[in-house]
Amino acid sequence: MATDTAERYREWIGRRQSTEDDLSPSVARRAAALFDRGDLLVEIGRPLPALWHWFHFLPSAAQARLSEDGHPERGDFMPPIPLPRRMFAGARTRFVKPLLIGHSAVRDAEILDVKLKTGRSGRLAFVTVRHRIHQDGELCIEEERDIVYREAGQPLPAPVPVEPQVAPAGSWERYVSPDPRLLFRFSALTFNAHRIHYDRPYATEVEGYPALVVHGPLSAMLLSELVQASDPRPVRRFSFRGRAPVFDVGPIRLLGYPDGQTVELEARGPDDTPALTAQATLAG
Repeated sequence: MATDTAERYREWIGRRQSTEDDLSPSVARRAAALFDRGDLLVEIGRPLPALWHWFHFLPSAAQARLSEDGHPERGDFMPPIPLPRRMFAGARTRFVKPLLIGHSAVRDAEILDVKLKTGRSGRLAFVTVRHRIHQDGELCIEEERDIVYREAGQPLPAPVPVEPQVAPAGSWERYVSPDPRLLFRFSALTFNAHRIHYDRPYATEVEGYPALVVHGPLSAMLLSELVQASDPRPVRRFSFRGRAPVFDVGPIRLLGYPDGQTVELEARGPDDTPALTAQATLAG
């Protein structure tokens, strides 16, 4: 990407988009089924669990406007960066006030920054988007998301399974099997047609992955669910960063290390190395 092209992409900084959503209880019920939350009372007026706003305010691009990989074509709100691989690589979320199920809310999005870099895997583009969600005129959630675009790289090998290290005393631990049923249902709930999550021939033969790819936000939400199942205190802040892809070739090991109001979190694949790290801050 030439310098003048980089400057052209910077013209997207400050671009805004507003989306309204009714936070339908039916969506929350499907999410509860996905996460086996039979304990959750899903009714109009009840608080939406942490991070479940990711099931709302979804893009609704027409079928004819989907790219080959399943993502909507770029150039409307998001800059038309031509690099073929796109990832939701991280986020920093602050929960100010609970969103209420079945009550209309508005999400205002703004592109904060666009950066181009060259890394070990080739050319990269980072787009930072800020979301503010209001309900009844009050700020409920403020979030920054990192979207990364990169070149098509060499095929990735499958992870080599190892015997996991014993979790430290006092930590939280859970295993989840990321089978195609889970990946498909999460794609459906997020209206995400990215083919690496459900189309095995495309994922392996076109994008060079060894298997289906687990959504980064799914791993993050599973870690958030681990927190909420292990500690009754509300989540005030949650951040995550993807470090390596996770595939449907073995269980995901979810680990939480609580320390007062802070919980450090990891999602590990069969090779027992952290593929996604996160941090949750709980109410005092």
